[in-house]
Amino acid sequence: MATAKEIRAEVDTIFATRWEKRNGQIVPDSEDVELGNDAVQIEGTVLYADLADSTELVDSYKDYFAAEIYKAYLVAACRIIRDNDGEITAFDGDRVMAVYLGDSKNSNAARSALKINWAVKKVIGPAVKKAYPDTSFNLKQAVGIDTSALFVARTGIRGSNDLVWVGRAANYAAKLSAAKEAGHSSLITEAVFNKLNEKSKYGGEPRRVMWEKVMWREMGITVYGSNWWWEI
Repeated sequence: MATAKEIRAEVDTIFATRWEKRNGQIVPDSEDVELGNDAVQIEGTVLYADLADSTELVDSYKDYFAAEIYKAYLVAACRIIRDNDGEITAFDGDRVMAVYLGDSKNSNAARSALKINWAVKKVIGPAVKKAYPDTSFNLKQAVGIDTSALFVARTGIRGSNDLVWVGRAANYAAKLSAAKEAGHSSLITEAVFNKLNEKSKYGGEPRRVMWEKVMWREMGITVYGSNWWWEI
């Protein structure tokens, strides 16, 4: 059992110990970062894919139905993330976090968001209706994306620890996935939008911008939303 003395000593050590920092070129695993004040610094783009109205889902539907929705959404999102050069870094209930690196990180993440929307609309939704023809459930979700410098540290205690991603991108992406501004299924910051390649920015015939400028009310900044999908 931990004592107050032990907890105070560990907390004091955290604030007294100098950080050892190094630049990284790949997404680190937990074993790559020491449990003490050790960190990897990278430039990355963070994606959060999040089911909407999950509280209503678990409160209003059978537990096995909710579990099937969770599993279907997360397996589709994870497959798409991996196929578009993203690295899955964390799960939190009904949402998944991923990090993209490299010169095409913003376009790859944005393309992932549009493909996840396609999977929801064209694969998971119809599968739900086929398996449960009488259900009134309508699957909704949102993906948030931002890019910034990231400070990756290992937190917790021995035997129970994980990486923590500190930086604007991790915070903004998570918030955007829950913001659902103007009903958009994909939301990206201006920093991401400005780095998109043409394929991830324009679609349709005639070609037009797939992203609409909107005001993110919570933060008071401009972001870009889309309800387009990208067929796999």
